[in-house]
Amino acid sequence: MFKRESGDFNLVPLTNAVSVLYYDGGLVYPNTSGAYIPADATSGNHLGICHETIAATDDKYATAGEIMVDIIRPGELIRATDITGTLTAAMQGTYLDLSNSLVVNAGATSKLVVFCVKFISATEGIFMLNSIAGVKNVEIT
Repeated sequence: MFKRESGDFNLVPLTNAVSVLYYDGGLVYPNTSGAYIPADATSGNHLGICHETIAATDDKYATAGEIMVDIIRPGELIRATDITGTLTAAMQGTYLDLSNSLVVNAGATSKLVVFCVKFISATEGIFMLNSIAGVKNVEIT
């Protein structure tokens, strides 16, 4: 999952998609229908961290409503507490991919959606969202 590491919380209610599962601590990005959906291994242009869970049994799952998202601004850092593969100190200063909305993929470098700022352990690190860093515009594939 992701947690804000620097900066002040900037919680904004944003439109959720219908019939989509959301996880507290998951990254979100805009879809082409005006809603914000959970990130995945192919998503880009991530906006922030979702601050609620919507399960298939929740009322919000079946109807469009709003989810609370902490918008990450340029220069702000996020902490990833779940990493697939093995994060190493040598990965500081490199771009990595996601496995899903909650997990950084230390073994993949095709989407380059997070920038590793600081290695903490094999399964935890401090990152910057590439789409927020203003370095590259990450396309959705």
